[in-house]
Amino acid sequence: MPPERTILLVDGQSFYASIEKSAHPDLQGKPVAVGDPERRSGIILAACPIAKARGVTTAERVGEALAKCPELVVVRPRMQTYISYSLLITEIFESITDQVEPYSIDEQFLDVTGSHSSFGSAEEIARLIQTQIQLATGVWSRVGVGPTKILAKMATDNFAKKRPDGIYRLGPGNMAKDLWTLPVHQMFMVASRMTKHFLRMGLPTIGDIARLELGEFKRRMRREMKKQSDIQAEYYWQTARGIDPSPVVADIRGELKSISHGKALRSNLYRTLADIETVLLELVVEVCRRSRRHRRMGRVVSVAASETDGERSAGFSRQITLPQPSSLTHEIAAAAHKLFVDHWSGMPVSRLSVALTDLSDDSVFQLTLFEDRAATYRMERATDRIKDRYGSAAVMRASSLLASGVARERAGQIGGHYK
Repeated sequence: MPPERTILLVDGQSFYASIEKSAHPDLQGKPVAVGDPERRSGIILAACPIAKARGVTTAERVGEALAKCPELVVVRPRMQTYISYSLLITEIFESITDQVEPYSIDEQFLDVTGSHSSFGSAEEIARLIQTQIQLATGVWSRVGVGPTKILAKMATDNFAKKRPDGIYRLGPGNMAKDLWTLPVHQMFMVASRMTKHFLRMGLPTIGDIARLELGEFKRRMRREMKKQSDIQAEYYWQTARGIDPSPVVADIRGELKSISHGKALRSNLYRTLADIETVLLELVVEVCRRSRRHRRMGRVVSVAASETDGERSAGFSRQITLPQPSSLTHEIAAAAHKLFVDHWSGMPVSRLSVALTDLSDDSVFQLTLFEDRAATYRMERATDRIKDRYGSAAVMRASSLLASGVARERAGQIGGHYK
């Protein structure tokens, strides 16, 4: 009989803020949050424990955080640095096991079932990991241990984060005593809306769900949800019982289905077609560049937009099929422009996105009688190489230099945040 799996979920405490405090010794002992100090309407991305103790929370406005904690030090995010630290932590994990699955930039699953003979018990491995990460990055880690990924995750979120040593094991031996007594909103993947459903069903704790027979739970879910809910019922019932057969997968990337790029806009600045066209072209340029990087071209172009004039809101998402697959900027741009013009109501735009789907390999493409598509591909790939080497702003369209352009600003960001 194979040994019971040992899964760890390692979480970096206040990841962004911890990195900044480690990099700046003068910030030690001070409340620190990561956000844009020049934008009081921006959001807090992370807050250190000192700041949290003074009421600062993630996702709140910078201005609100400063009102609660006037001495708060707000540090501008450095996303490339955080990504580099995350990759360094992955290397630490991979020195212990080759089964490492990133869950987010600051959380990763490890299957250490085969590592006990070399590194000791799960708790010994957890302490080793904590020490190595703190020495390498200055980040303190919390570690949940369990026989499944779901239990390791709930051990981290509900118990390890509250313990001084930052380590907690959750399994069949203590699940009923510790996990099942928790309120149902503390179960993994249960948000406020689902919590209300469970409370109306008379299931205020995780154990109330776990102790029910699956058939009875399904019947209650059908009465409450008033629709087909058997799949949801089975998922929540298994979660409450810690059942999760999914393995830790080192390579979680599946087949690429679509390539897209979007941008939230200040609607008061994007009222005219000329201004919106600038951003639309920039999105197309990035989508085509990503497509060529992945050696893909697409047959279906989609454009989605959200519109508002402050009182009314509207939006659309439409697609068009090209005569042949493409990742050439001018071909995708023409299709995207037609979609937008045909479906835009005329109100200011607050969000715009472009997507390319029905992807295929770009090693073979259709030639045409009236243009040299092969030469155009060579030119665009040469431009891609320049951008890869010198940055996205090394070559850009002249329209991006207009006030409505966002490409220059985006070149200095990752995921909408400063590098």
